[in-house]
Amino acid sequence: MLKKFLQLDFSHFRGDLFGGITAGIVALPLALAFGAQTELGAIAGLYGAIALGFLAALFGGTAIQISGPTAPMTVVSAVVIASAIDRMGSFEAAFPVILATFFLAGVIELLLGVMGLGKYIKYIPYPVVSGFMSGIGIIIIITQIFPFFGAPSPAGGTVGVVKSLGQIPNIFNIFSVLLAAATIAIIYFFPRITKAVPGSLVALILVSLGAFFFLSNGEVTFIKDANEGGVPTGLPTVYFNFFSVFADTSVLTMILEYAFTLGALGAIDSLLTSVVADNITKTKHNSNRELIGQGLGNMAAAMIGGLPGAGATMRTVINANSGGKTRLSGVIAALLLLAILLGLGVLVGNIPNAVLAGILLTVGISIIDYKGFRHIRKIPRADAAVMIAVLLLTVFVGLLEAVAIGMVMASLLFMKTVSDVVEHRTTSAPIKDFSPEIPWSDETNILEEIGNRVYIKHFDGPLFFGFASRFQEMIKAMPQVEVVVMRMKMVPYVDQSGLYAMEEAILDLQKQGVAVVFSGLQDQPRNMLKRINLVPGLVPESHCFKTFEDCALWLKEYLHKNGSFIPLAEFQIKSNSKLEIKTVPGDYQD
Repeated sequence: MLKKFLQLDFSHFRGDLFGGITAGIVALPLALAFGAQTELGAIAGLYGAIALGFLAALFGGTAIQISGPTAPMTVVSAVVIASAIDRMGSFEAAFPVILATFFLAGVIELLLGVMGLGKYIKYIPYPVVSGFMSGIGIIIIITQIFPFFGAPSPAGGTVGVVKSLGQIPNIFNIFSVLLAAATIAIIYFFPRITKAVPGSLVALILVSLGAFFFLSNGEVTFIKDANEGGVPTGLPTVYFNFFSVFADTSVLTMILEYAFTLGALGAIDSLLTSVVADNITKTKHNSNRELIGQGLGNMAAAMIGGLPGAGATMRTVINANSGGKTRLSGVIAALLLLAILLGLGVLVGNIPNAVLAGILLTVGISIIDYKGFRHIRKIPRADAAVMIAVLLLTVFVGLLEAVAIGMVMASLLFMKTVSDVVEHRTTSAPIKDFSPEIPWSDETNILEEIGNRVYIKHFDGPLFFGFASRFQEMIKAMPQVEVVVMRMKMVPYVDQSGLYAMEEAILDLQKQGVAVVFSGLQDQPRNMLKRINLVPGLVPESHCFKTFEDCALWLKEYLHKNGSFIPLAEFQIKSNSKLEIKTVPGDYQD
């Protein structure tokens, strides 16, 4: 079993090498910036990126995943650290409690993977994910306001910052503002010159050099100012003394609460990134194995005083775009960070805090879900309400509470919507499991004529968040055809997740040169498709038919223009036995 986990594929070594090096370079400034947001210091971010990045790549279930401290995990980690210090009275007394919490979070992730719970990530609705990620982005932006102007962020999280905004004129530091602004400008404009080197790394080096040569400690603050004796170099210390904390019942409740929050958040964060990686590489990750790898990585990070983390979307995408193909790329990225730590760690202390603030501001801006906001007036009101509620709860209450309440709201609102639909349409049926398509009675004649050049997909119920991932799997399992007909007569409702899944499916099919046709669109799905310009837009109005009879006439003409028919006695669908969509045959006229 262990041999299977440790097996590395060297058949794509060149791509993995370039992908890993590029991802490691991008990870460096982010790891330092995230670490600097906590009392553990910038070096803790680097420790976490090395330990988690190496072990999650080696034992995880997503081939190109790059792991390390992420924005959501850092926000919660900062709360954990602040709460522990407040509870214990000093950083020294709180340090074992902090490490125990981080370690237990990794154990929880590991157990989630062992128990096979990773597959349930697909049931998190898009509005919950959208509101959560946008909330994290806003938290990062708000908490970087004071560092941007040259002062530490006030205590009390986002609420504390908002209450203290009136102090900005008193703490305004023009040098910090210029350094942070220069950092942001380089990050946004350098890619116009070249994308070969990450803009964040260029900004980190150039602005830090400028501050080092032209500014003094009195004018701006540096990372080393928060670390007596400078930033640690060399191999990190391995800690074992925090295990005794688990026997202290006075803090055990706090440890369990925050560990569960971190573990759940790390699992969600990592598996969402795994889904993104799947879409890029057209592969399928192993959710449970990914959680095992993330758990082991976070346990190891805690033992060396590093920040916990998760799969990092931006770094994973960069790895893929730079040639990374296998888990070897993640191992290389972590080893590069280790080499930097051993060789250049002494230079890290000369990075101004304002530069890290500039980097984090761009991170916060980038993870806000602008797509969701653009469509907020066009998507169902229930989805919009969930997204806004989760965003506000994330920013002003708590991350785990936001996700939990969002899930409950989404479930209740969806059940009400489906109940309303069923009340007016008693023939509506729930979505079934996967099985080969069974032709409906009005398709027999047309199938004999068009043969295997057309795939007719039957939908038998609402398209909602619980079906979104399966819908994408279904599209990947379709045979090679020229036209896909989506019969939508039995679809009374489409939510935001289903809408975006449909959009991605159509884009994938059109990239393959496949024409997409709708038949029998009901009012609500048609309105949703129109609001985000799927119809007309990706699918022209000429490809939307009120009845299947009209669609069949168009098919004959379309296929005649594009070549002769390939008749078959029976229309056979090649299907993956693991992906079955059952539909109930009947005289559905649409």
